[in-house]
Amino acid sequence: MRQYILTTGIFLFTMLKVYAQQQQSAGWFAAFNTFRIPSSKFSVHLDAAVRSADKFEAFQTFIVRPGINYHLSGNMIATVGYAWVNLRSIYSNTANQIDYDYLSEHRIWEQFIINHKVAFVPLQHRFRVEQRFMPKSVVHGNGLQNDGFELANRFRYFLRGIIPADGAKTFEKGAFAAVQNELFLNFGDPTRTNGKAFDQNRAYLALGYRFSPKFDVEGGYLNQFVSGAGSVRTTFHIAQIATYVRL
Repeated sequence: MRQYILTTGIFLFTMLKVYAQQQQSAGWFAAFNTFRIPSSKFSVHLDAAVRSADKFEAFQTFIVRPGINYHLSGNMIATVGYAWVNLRSIYSNTANQIDYDYLSEHRIWEQFIINHKVAFVPLQHRFRVEQRFMPKSVVHGNGLQNDGFELANRFRYFLRGIIPADGAKTFEKGAFAAVQNELFLNFGDPTRTNGKAFDQNRAYLALGYRFSPKFDVEGGYLNQFVSGAGSVRTTFHIAQIATYVRL
């Protein structure tokens, strides 16, 4: 047990890069929803997110991500889905001034989830592969336009643990702490992204409340370390609120 906790702790926090060259702050809201299809092994996945730009100055990203889950067993789920990601992009307009516009990225994604417990702590391992159709932007008039798409591939590994405040093995209601980490790796040709295998890492700590087995709310701090092209490194300090609905 102690060895497992130590290994998990090392994974969660050694990816944080204190030498980041840039520091930014932002706010995220995310809603995660699962709707079970009666009398079947299928359910509908739907999550959505709104994210701010640096210092909460504007909306940076909108994400809508539907999918279909297949429940292989009580603790294993396979999913295939689509994601629409609307991103605020910086460009130089025809007057050579810095301006902003929104372009859409489209993704196909596949994932596999394993849930299990260590003592009274539920853990979730999520393995996700994304095919990202990233827009090629061109300045047209007073805005940006898509000039086709380029394909990039990414792998994501996510580990999350929920620690009930009362230590209950069957956790149905009450306060909890959440600890999670997600590692992002590019594969295939990374030239469309940052030219590297390592893309980013997100470490997260939160406090929440489970109102029923079907609904959670939590809020916490997310540290996002992004490796950009060349030597660019950015750490985002993010306040996140999230809801979880399981019907």
